[in-house]
Amino acid sequence: MQSYQTTPGSRQPLGASLSSAGANFSIVSPDATRVELLLYEHHDSQAPFQVIELDPEVNRTFMCWHVFVKKLKAGIHYTWRVDGPSDPYLTGKRFDPSIELLDPWAKAVSDSRWNRTAAMRGEKNGSMRAIVVKTKVGSGDREERRRRRIRKGAFRSQDAIIYEMHVGGFTLHPSSGVAPEKRGTFAGVIEKIPYLKSLGITHVELLPVMAFDRQDVPAGVAKRGLSNYWGYSTHSYYSPHPHYCISPERGTHLDEFREMVDALHEANIEVILDVVFNHTAEAGENGPVINFKGLNNDVTYHLDPDEPSRYRDFTGCGNTVNCNNPVVSNFLVSCLEFWVNELHVDGFRFDLASVLSRGEDGEPMASPPIIWAIELSPVLSTKRIIAEAWDAVGLYQVGNFPGYRWSEWNGRYRDVVRRFVRGDPGILGEVATRISGSSDYYRHQARHPFNSINFVTCHDGFTLWDLVSFNHKHNQPNGEHNRDGHNDNLSWNCGVEGQTEDAEILALRRLQVKNFMAILMLSQGLPMILAGDEVLRSQQGNNNAWCQDNEVGWFNWELTEQNREMLRFTRGMIALRKRHPSLKRRQFLTGVPAAASELADITWHGKKFGQPAWDDPVSRVLGFTLAAVAPGEAHLHVIMNMSERRQRFSLPATPDISWRLAVDTAAAAPDDIPDPDQQPYLTRAEFEVEAHSLVVLEGEDCGSGCTD
Repeated sequence: MQSYQTTPGSRQPLGASLSSAGANFSIVSPDATRVELLLYEHHDSQAPFQVIELDPEVNRTFMCWHVFVKKLKAGIHYTWRVDGPSDPYLTGKRFDPSIELLDPWAKAVSDSRWNRTAAMRGEKNGSMRAIVVKTKVGSGDREERRRRRIRKGAFRSQDAIIYEMHVGGFTLHPSSGVAPEKRGTFAGVIEKIPYLKSLGITHVELLPVMAFDRQDVPAGVAKRGLSNYWGYSTHSYYSPHPHYCISPERGTHLDEFREMVDALHEANIEVILDVVFNHTAEAGENGPVINFKGLNNDVTYHLDPDEPSRYRDFTGCGNTVNCNNPVVSNFLVSCLEFWVNELHVDGFRFDLASVLSRGEDGEPMASPPIIWAIELSPVLSTKRIIAEAWDAVGLYQVGNFPGYRWSEWNGRYRDVVRRFVRGDPGILGEVATRISGSSDYYRHQARHPFNSINFVTCHDGFTLWDLVSFNHKHNQPNGEHNRDGHNDNLSWNCGVEGQTEDAEILALRRLQVKNFMAILMLSQGLPMILAGDEVLRSQQGNNNAWCQDNEVGWFNWELTEQNREMLRFTRGMIALRKRHPSLKRRQFLTGVPAAASELADITWHGKKFGQPAWDDPVSRVLGFTLAAVAPGEAHLHVIMNMSERRQRFSLPATPDISWRLAVDTAAAAPDDIPDPDQQPYLTRAEFEVEAHSLVVLEGEDCGSGCTD
């Protein structure tokens, strides 16, 4: 392999930037004293074909080390070696010139030679490598389609229906029907877009797709042959994960990811990324050196001020990113802008986002610079930003996360809905508050119902089917002696723990799942569904399947036929939500008449119309009438009977409104959610609602004297 000539290069842009004349390389390491760039022909080359030593008098500007390599082409792999002061016990600096470092700004990476265990032992027998790639999209048909879509406009904030899914697990199961070489990849997702479109969701929220370390697992987990499946162990924030690509050794990461995003956009589905800015794959003091530790350890991470060799751990993962350091903050915001500008994503969900509010001293800040930088960035101004508003050491900020635009995963919605559906009494007031958009959390500071991301299940915890099948977690297959995962799941197994052949229990479980899905779709705020819940996917009681890259964690496509009635019900509830603007309000409910009706925007009920049992400590029934807000929209009347017996409820005495039965979770399919043109009319004054079930009526204004 030839050697290339070099010139001093430029400090901007950071990372490797390809042009017709060659490639510019630049990294930030202000305390480095000696820097080398190593070039490899291939991902598996044993030795570099050229080592370029940078002259600090020529190749350094301020904090940056840089060099331009003439005539270098795409596909070359590279690493860095960096020397400098190393005294982790006094200063927290960890320079080691014997370790090859991965470029933190790499746009494509290879981990084919990576051995985490060896790296943690200090062995120098392999490292991850970055790949020189073209980043710009260009001005072809794809870019023109993107511009047309932007001009057309995206979804209104309140219209979103989010589907949380794992890119790999969505198509890895043999039943997926995806070609073997595409299973578990971005290309595999493309083949399943017709399914997503038929479901009716508007957004996919992808578990981490930024390059992560699959080998980052405890020893007991590794002994079982398990891996870091979910991907909450990021090391390269600018690169799509190589194992979601068909040909990562050729550096196709950006192209393959863009193809998926473009295909989803063509189907009018937007893309939200789950990003892990709170910690990295380098873990704590015993973790490996991958990139940040060897470049800017004391800047990148929160270190113990009394013992800088130790990492402050607010994440439960060994380290915590020092997000409000100016250098780190700029890195993270620039990263988000890259994924928007170059890869066209539509938003981000921030894992353990309360870490973003911690200052350089580790304490929560009233106005954290990075949170406001994300909110106010012109590039990100039209993108969704969603916070998991807590961290691992008790900083819980649901309803109080800094900023205006931020939506939040509403963990309190999840908890109260779980309790209500399993039959807990005396919580009607909070149930009503959560269903109506959690105004107690979001009305202040001019926030809206859509600041609340409502969910019953997510990747972290039981699936919806397991929520009604298990009282306790069963995580023994994870290799951590069932110590991992949440202990208090607010679940109810309906009488038997786990699998059963009892038809009555199975019927009750299916009924409970429909109740959960219906309440989620009938609530103000933005609903989020966990992928597979619509077909009753189970993890056999595992509520922390983070390491289960197997049939426990994969989407089994046979379930789409086996549980087609639940799939049909979910599609029907999504369609019902879409045809009711009253369920997608921008402003909070007031209890006064809506503009399009003489009805109040919402009226609450108990067994008797207009008489909710707010103060009854044992009541488990609640109803509400929601007035239409748009021409041609039907009114909604909802009855929720989470008690253990059938009960009779009075129906709205509205002579000018004709009511039809839209949903009855206790009925057998297809009567549980009949097609709109098949809904039966109701003329009686009362309706019997079965135990543990929910009924929805749709009502149309018909002037005086409605008839059936």
